[in-house]
Amino acid sequence: MADAVRLPLAAGTADCAVAFMSLHDVDHMPAVVNEIARLLSAGGHLAMAIVHPINSAGQFVGDKADADRPFVIGGSYLQPERYVDTFSRDGLTMTFYGEHRSLQAYTEALAAAGFVIKRLLEPTDPDPAKPWRRVPLFLNVLAALQQPGRR
Repeated sequence: MADAVRLPLAAGTADCAVAFMSLHDVDHMPAVVNEIARLLSAGGHLAMAIVHPINSAGQFVGDKADADRPFVIGGSYLQPERYVDTFSRDGLTMTFYGEHRSLQAYTEALAAAGFVIKRLLEPTDPDPAKPWRRVPLFLNVLAALQQPGRR
């Protein structure tokens, strides 16, 4: 167990790093991306998946049975904001703590750490009866470390 900003691993020891559903939950995301770059060898890859920033910026409003109800961003998409989401199902309750950041916040952190985006996907819900078929649920990125000296 370690702080994601200071991992107890030698520089350049990994060919690939995976950040799955974590970067939107860390306190100092750009510093964590820099640390990932430090751990990767030249040409190494980062595969990351996060809750899509549009998801944490707004919500669907209106009748939940209406798959075409509007998606509304009530505040600022561009302004970072901490959030807490609590969900209950089948007698279990889970609480998630995160920070909304714009897509640009992630791409700028990648660029500053020396990464180049090779692929970017925005998966949606494939069910035509669900409103999330129109708005991305997740953001999946494959990035390559191109400039290791920028860390």
